[in-house]
Amino acid sequence: QVQLVESGGGLVQAGGSLRLSCAASRSVFSINAVGWYRQAPGKQRELVAEISGGGRLNYADSVKGRFTISIDVAKITVYLQMNSLKPEDTAVYYCNAKMHWGDLWGQGTQVTVSS
Repeated sequence: QVQLVESGGGLVQAGGSLRLSCAASRSVFSINAVGWYRQAPGKQRELVAEISGGGRLNYADSVKGRFTISIDVAKITVYLQMNSLKPEDTAVYYCNAKMHWGDLWGQGTQVTVSS
């Protein structure tokens, strides 16, 4: 069984930066895409950034130019570098891997951005 373990969340002031990490407990295969989602109170979960199976990067319009998704293959870890954070970025962030058989989800990590 494979698990996704997230870390790096916390409290920062507007304009600050955080880097989220999502480490897989073991190597996985047949991955269609990996990405980060977030869910704020009272809102639906939304895609923040993803890397498709073909290596294409996609970002939500609200984070373009500020967030960067990347992968360290050797560490089996996906990162989300978040710069120029805004209060509206406050949410629980979840990493995700889309497998051919379904989705894997991390446990979620809280990101809070103060004004």
